[in-house]
Amino acid sequence: MESMNSSKQSPFLGENYEFTLEQSIQNVLAEIREGNLVFSQFMEGFYELIQARADPPLESIWFYSALTFRSRISTMNGDFLDRVATMKILFQTTCSCSAPCGSSKTIALLAPVVYEVYKLISDMLGKDLFSKREKKAMREVKSLVETILGFINLSSCKDSDQNGESLDFNLVTPFVDLISIWTNSNEGLDQFLPLVSSEVRGEFSSGVCDIRRLAGVVIAETFLLKLCLDINSGRSRQDLENDLRIWAVGSITRIKNFYFFETLVRFLLEATLPVMSLLSTEDEALLRKILYDALILVDYSFLNDEKAINLPADHVAFLAVKRLILTHEAIEFYREHGDQNRAISYLNAFSTSLVSSQIIRWVKSQIPSHENVNHPKGSSPKIFLEWLFKAEDHGVRVFDSTISNRRAKLVLDTSKSVSGHPTSEGNSVDDELLFYIDKQGENENGSEEEDRVMDETVNAALVSAAHTMSTTQNGLEKKKRRRMAKKQKKIKFTKYDLVPNSDATELRSAVDDNDTDSDSEVHNPHLDEDSDMKE
Repeated sequence: MESMNSSKQSPFLGENYEFTLEQSIQNVLAEIREGNLVFSQFMEGFYELIQARADPPLESIWFYSALTFRSRISTMNGDFLDRVATMKILFQTTCSCSAPCGSSKTIALLAPVVYEVYKLISDMLGKDLFSKREKKAMREVKSLVETILGFINLSSCKDSDQNGESLDFNLVTPFVDLISIWTNSNEGLDQFLPLVSSEVRGEFSSGVCDIRRLAGVVIAETFLLKLCLDINSGRSRQDLENDLRIWAVGSITRIKNFYFFETLVRFLLEATLPVMSLLSTEDEALLRKILYDALILVDYSFLNDEKAINLPADHVAFLAVKRLILTHEAIEFYREHGDQNRAISYLNAFSTSLVSSQIIRWVKSQIPSHENVNHPKGSSPKIFLEWLFKAEDHGVRVFDSTISNRRAKLVLDTSKSVSGHPTSEGNSVDDELLFYIDKQGENENGSEEEDRVMDETVNAALVSAAHTMSTTQNGLEKKKRRRMAKKQKKIKFTKYDLVPNSDATELRSAVDDNDTDSDSEVHNPHLDEDSDMKE
């Protein structure tokens, strides 16, 4: 009898729960379409839906936190400090409701919090902050962003993604309907996900939303907010660049999220970064430089095939191709802007990374075993892209839908001669340009002391990856002078201590005598593109 009475008292058993949740959502959306912004009568229903499940659906928490937040902002007067206080309450509400949830769902639920924080930061950066209250609000919002990142860091260590949550990562309710509880009538995905490309937003507007992908976007946007706030801090550019590079590498290493990394790569593949409301053009260039270094010069262990076994093989392969394209475009970008040291460092980093081997394995797996597949005749991104274009002739699907529309431009880029890019005569290798390989990953349950040691290791183990550059010569005497110089002597690198006070690592290299006909102004003895391209 007690069991029967319990069943009568709980209307959320079996299919009743899904029906009640869907009906509750539709009732709220109908009120929004009617222009009614009073939702207090729905709050208790969503709270009961949350309490009825050990692991509540994302939609139930999302709508409950939205209704709670809307009831608070209706009484606000627009003061920055009051808005920060309200966002802290929203963050705390979301965190408490998502405590039983898996890693991806917990992080994805923060999307509205990040959206509201972004709007506040945009408003604050758009005006001069003179009063003590306004300056305090800026300090508080910076602290909130760091707190959100800390929570994401902890949530990334959850194991529950490998348990029940991994059975289904899709939302039932269309994502564009979900965000309408947060946005105004004249807003949409462009405003709700402001720091990602239109291409990424388009994936959420059509089809089913993958919670893991949404979590990756949330991490990326919070990560970018932190970088933008630090860049706006007014610190010395050189010190800021070095510190933020090391911080970015350490954060990516700790979080270990495939979709987060992929979102950053796609972010950088945009011609103009979607941060113009937060940064000036000069600051945007600094952000791009920091992210290029963090994504290209580091080989992260969590991106290895062994660590990505829960992801489809083609997804891992397509990310490797995106990283290849990113490296190629970064090299061309810095060649055009005269930063030959960085261009060479990216070439070297690619040649020693696992990206090339991932791409080769993928192509081989897609070609029938009776067909012979020659390896790329070189290890530069440009040569790999040309090799991939040829692999397409064998029926290999090289580019996914997010990259296919860039193919024509890539073909044109790789067909261009790299001659004509000026070098800076007499430039010395930039000792601050660093390279770090995350071979082992990070201790899953590391202590604060281990984190501190990891940070120091990252800082110390970053090494100079740049080699020499050939001297710029103009006119018809250019090649003649090169040949004469080659006959007279070999150019060698002297010993270089990679880590101060370390006797474990030294760098020694020499220029290859057989590369005299390279047309590249950036000459790398390990990666001579032009000679390798001749088949």
